[in-house]
Amino acid sequence: MMFRKYLGLILGFATIAAGYALLAGGDITVAPLLLVLGYCVLVPLFLLRSFLQGKGE
Repeated sequence: MMFRKYLGLILGFATIAAGYALLAGGDITVAPLLLVLGYCVLVPLFLLRSFLQGKGE
């Protein structure tokens, strides 16, 4: 149950890590997309969802 709760955050951090790994390898097309997806979409969605779920309790 705890793993499912933090799945969005883990996915966001994995996306960010993959973006940095690709960037270190010299990729300049997919790496920035993964970084933006992780930093600007996945992690903020997790934070918003967890904040809204906490307000209802």
